[in-house]
Amino acid sequence: MKQKLTSKFIETRKPDPKKRIDFRDTIVPGLVLRVSTSGTKTFSFHKRIDGKMKRLTIGRFGPFTLTQARDRARRILYEVETGRFEASTGIEIEAKPTLGEVIPDYMEKHAKAHNRDWKNKARLLGKFTTLHGKRIDEIKRADVVKACDAIHKSTPVSANRALAHLKHLMGWCVERGMIDASPIAGMKPLSKEHPRERVLFDDELGALWAACDAEGYPFGDCIKLLILSGQRRAEVAEMRWSELDLEKRLWTLPSQRAKNGRQHTVPITDVMLEVLRKVPRFLGSDYVFTTTGKTPVSGFGRLKERLDKVLPEGTERWTIHDLRRTMSTNMAMLGVPQPVTEALLNHRTGVVSGVAAVYNVYSYAEEKREALGIWSEHVMKLVRSKNGTSETKIAQASS
Repeated sequence: MKQKLTSKFIETRKPDPKKRIDFRDTIVPGLVLRVSTSGTKTFSFHKRIDGKMKRLTIGRFGPFTLTQARDRARRILYEVETGRFEASTGIEIEAKPTLGEVIPDYMEKHAKAHNRDWKNKARLLGKFTTLHGKRIDEIKRADVVKACDAIHKSTPVSANRALAHLKHLMGWCVERGMIDASPIAGMKPLSKEHPRERVLFDDELGALWAACDAEGYPFGDCIKLLILSGQRRAEVAEMRWSELDLEKRLWTLPSQRAKNGRQHTVPITDVMLEVLRKVPRFLGSDYVFTTTGKTPVSGFGRLKERLDKVLPEGTERWTIHDLRRTMSTNMAMLGVPQPVTEALLNHRTGVVSGVAAVYNVYSYAEEKREALGIWSEHVMKLVRSKNGTSETKIAQASS
C-alpha cells in the first residue's frame, strides 16, 4: 500500500502476525518499507531493471534512518534511469524463487496440512513444467494460458483442476509477500465441465464382480466393497481394522478420513462381512487393504486398465467413482428413500450443529442397514445371473 513514510509512522507500525506488509513511499518512487510478521522493518528499492522486476535490499530501519534510505533509493533510481546502474552496487539483490521451488514449499507449509488429496494437487501442479523454471514474480497471465492450453489438449478436465490449484498457490504467494498480486486472479476454466451421469448397467456390474473374483486381494476385494458400500475410493482403500466392528456389523469412518470432515457410520451387510472375513491380515498392520503392511493399497490407475480389458466389448468409459452413482441410482429404482441414500453416501444435505450434530452421526441407522441389504441382494442376483446356475458362497450368504 502507498504511504508517506515518516520516522514516527515507522516506529509505531505494529506487525501483522499473519503476513508481511509492504508500504510504498510516496516521496521517493521505488522506496518500500517491509514490516515482517516478527516486527522486523526493512527498507528496499523496487524497480524494473533490464526488463525484470528487482527488489534491492537497502537495510533495516534502525541502522538505516529514513533519510539515509531515501538518499540510497534516489541514487539507485538515478543510476537506473540514466542507464548507469550495475548489479555490483554493493546492495543485495533479493532473488525471487521459481515456481518449481515454490511448489514443494507450498505443499509442505500449506497443502499437506489442509488437503487430504495433497498428492493429487502436487501431481496437477507438476503439469506446469514450462513454468517451473520461471521466477514466481515473472509469471504472466499469458504464460499460464499457454501452459493450460497444452494441458487441455490431452486432459481437458485436468487443465481446469490444475488451473484451480495454481490460482490457490498464487494467492498463497500473495499472502506471504512473494508477489504483490496474482497474475491469474479471476481467470476462468478453459472448458465447461458437465456433471458425470455414467451408471454401470447390470451386465457390466456383474462382469466387474467376476473380474474382481479373478483379481483377488487386495484390489478385487477393495472394489467389491466399493460396489457394496457406495463409499469413496480413498475411504475404502484406506480402511482400518480399528474402524470395523464385525460383531456389531458396523464400519465407523472417522471425521479425519471422511471427505466432508464428518464422522460416518456404514452398516456391514452379510455380503460385505463375507468379503472382509476372507481378507488376509498383515501382522502389526491396521490397514485392511495393503501390500506392505505400512501403507494402504495404491495403483488404481493400473488396476482400472486391467479391469477395462476384461469387461464386455463396447463398455462405455467409466470411472471408479461412478460406482457410487450406480448404487445411488439403483437404490432409487429399488424404492429406497432419497434421504436414506444421501445418509449412506455421507452427503451434506443440510446444516446440522450442536447436540443435533452428535445424534445425526447415527441418523437413519436402521434404514441404512436395510437399504444396503436390499442393494447387496440386488448385486448378488446380478452375480448369480452372470455365473448361471453356479452360486458362490458369497451369493448364498445374501439369499
